[in-house]
Amino acid sequence: MEKPIIKDEAFLAQKSQPATFMDIAVAQDLLDTLAAHADRCVGLAANMIGVSKCVIAVNIGPTNIAMLNPEIIKRSGKYMTEEGCLSLEGERAAVRYEKITVAYRDMQFKKCKQSFSGFTAQIIQHEIDHCHGIII
Repeated sequence: MEKPIIKDEAFLAQKSQPATFMDIAVAQDLLDTLAAHADRCVGLAANMIGVSKCVIAVNIGPTNIAMLNPEIIKRSGKYMTEEGCLSLEGERAAVRYEKITVAYRDMQFKKCKQSFSGFTAQIIQHEIDHCHGIII
């Protein structure tokens, strides 16, 4: 179900709690909300829809995927960039990595590990920052 976007910086600055199997419904809400904002958004974190759980949804080309408890376990190719956010006005400077490997749980709560690069890696890093209460 599509949810409203939270813009409260105090709420967004709170560190999210680990997701459980029961949070798969949150992941589906994120996917639905991301699809509804596809014209101007490529990623969302659960706190952006008012849920303080470590769940993200990202666009990876022709599809969107959800990740529960994503953790970057490998990174390379550090660079600086500017990013915008659906929850916040303007753009902010951010340190990112060109290539990352992420360990996460999928929509069946199965353990996964996948590598990403380029803009997709940047999106994932931005959304994981949201899970840690980092406002970018």
